[in-house]
Order: sequence, then structure tokens, then C-alpha cells
Amino acid sequence: MASTAPPSGRLLSLDVFRGLTLAGMMMVNNQTGPESYHQLGHTSWHGWTYTDTIFPSFMWIVGVAMTLSTVKRVERGEDKHKLLMHALRRGILIFLIGLFLNGFPYFTLAGYRIAGVLQRIAICYFFAAVILIYTKMRGQILWTIGLLLVYWLLMFYYPIPGVGAGHLEKEANLERYVDQAVLGDHIYHNDKYWDPEGTVSTLPSIATVLFGVLTGQILRRSNQHSERAARIFLSGNGLILIGLLLSAWMPINKNLWTVSFAVFMAGISSVLFASIYWIVDAKGYTKWTWPFVVYGMNAIAAYTASFIMEDLFAIVKFGGHSVRDLLYDNLFAPFMNAKNASLGYSLLFDLILFSFAYFLYKRKWFLKL
Repeated sequence: MASTAPPSGRLLSLDVFRGLTLAGMMMVNNQTGPESYHQLGHTSWHGWTYTDTIFPSFMWIVGVAMTLSTVKRVERGEDKHKLLMHALRRGILIFLIGLFLNGFPYFTLAGYRIAGVLQRIAICYFFAAVILIYTKMRGQILWTIGLLLVYWLLMFYYPIPGVGAGHLEKEANLERYVDQAVLGDHIYHNDKYWDPEGTVSTLPSIATVLFGVLTGQILRRSNQHSERAARIFLSGNGLILIGLLLSAWMPINKNLWTVSFAVFMAGISSVLFASIYWIVDAKGYTKWTWPFVVYGMNAIAAYTASFIMEDLFAIVKFGGHSVRDLLYDNLFAPFMNAKNASLGYSLLFDLILFSFAYFLYKRKWFLKL
């Protein structure tokens, strides 16, 4: 029988969605060889691919999970200062793990990247936690809109020296200008002039987490599974529509984390989660979920292990060939075209990482920060 109580503690569908997202991230992060499918790589600038949906989904999930775990504690009258210190401690630990992964295995200080995926999650998690702890749902909505509006105004009206205002090109935009001024050489080496997890775009990234917070509020305030799923599904479609409309003025762009990108991706996350929630929690179809639960319940440990494993596969050599090249050249390249060989290698990587996550899961070892 479907439960009518607001969900508390771990929500199976959320673990499944987190696990699906992590599995997707491992797949797209480990494409190799001369060619891969377009959807398994980031769009170079404006537009989006499947790959571009993954990181904002993680951010959105952070907001949902935070709401389910924190709001009840606030309502019980727990010390807000202690809750804030817990969020700060957790954010610092996540940030430090990100810094560690940026340097592994050589830790060369020159050009050491400061920003990163975990660093952005840490910063946005903390600021969203502050908003969640000290405001009600109305305040959270206002903060979400306010952050997006401030970013919009900055990107279109702040004059870049020597360039002017309102530019969103690769070669001229406020994100690039501020990243060069603040981060200098400590930016993502693949982009050289800006960081995809950089400075100004942190504002709409916090809003992405807050969209998840608002979804968590829907889960808490609705009484029936069908009502929760319908509200999240409909709100998600509304956000998708608004994101598409906004893209006429500010294009969907992951590198800049534009307003249209933040809204559109929050909509996609909402629709996907509502569908999973309906299947798993409302209808009870759970047998297929266990591989994703294994990933989803230990996401930070799996993510950290994936980056270490990726680096080791690239630098550890046998007979002058890296582990990555040996696997790709012997198991996939001779039997498939380049795109399928790249996909095959990434799926093998995912399977190896899953074995590690399953080892932790069976022993009930979970990384909790």
C-alpha cells in the first residue's frame, strides 16, 4: 500500500536517481580513442547534450536531499548555529576532496586548479543550506529568483574593460574576465581562459540547488505519492518551458551556467525524478533499482574512486602502454568502430567502478561527511 506520510530519511527513488546520474557521469567522463558519440561530450558553447544534464542533476539532488534531512531538524527546534556549523564542516570536507582530486597524482602547485565539480557542490551546498536553515519556502523562492536575476543583470549590464557589457561569446564574457582576474592560471587547463566551475556562474549554480530544495518542499508538503509525483512532474515541465523561452535572450550554456541553463536543467531533473519516484515509490517497482542504489548510497566515495582510477589507468604502464590504452586497443578497437569502442571502454570502466562500490555496499561502508 502506498504511504501517505511525507517521506523522511532516505528516499529510494532519490538514491536511484543519484546512482543513475553517477553512472552516466562515469560513462561520459571516460570516453577515449579518436572519436565518441556527440551526446557523450559537452557542447562546445551554446546548446546542450546529455552530458550537460549530469552535473546540474547532481546539484539539484543535493538540494532535495538537504531538505529532507534538514527541515525536520529545524522544525524540531534544533540549534540553527549547530546545523550551520555542520553544513560548513561538510562543505569544507567536500571542497578539500575536490582540491585533492585536482592535484592527484602529482600535486604540482604551478597552475593548480582551484575550482572543480566537488568545489562547486561544496560552495553551493553551504550557501543553499544557509538559506534553507534561516528561511521558509517563500524566502527560498525569492532567493532562487534573486540569484538568477542578479546573475542576469551582471552578465548583460556589467561593463567588461575594453569590451563592454552584454557579451556571451567564448572570447568575451564576464565569467572569463572575472576568472582571469581572480583565479589567474589556476583554472581548468582544457579551457585556459575561464573555468566551467568558476566564479560568477556560482550564483545560478546555487539557484540550481535551491530548485532541488523547493522540490524537497513539495515532497514534504504533499500527502499522496500521486500528488507529489504530479506536482513535481508539472513544475518540471513548466521550468523546461520557461528555460526554453529565456534562451531566446540568454542561450542555454553549461560553461556559463546561464539562467536559461539553470532553469531548463532543473526542469529536466524534476521530470526525470518525478518519473522515477512514480515507478519506484508509488508503484513499488524496485527490483531493477539495486545497481543504482549501490552507486547512489555512496556517491562521493564512488566519484572520488573514479577520478583516482581514471588517473591511474592513464599513467600506470605495462610494456610502454597505459592500462587505458591496453584495454581500449585490445578489447574494443579491433572489433568496433571508434565511437562504439569509446563507449565500450567507458562502460567497462563503469563496471569496474561498480564492483568497487558494490564491495563497499556489501560491507555497509558508506562515506559520510
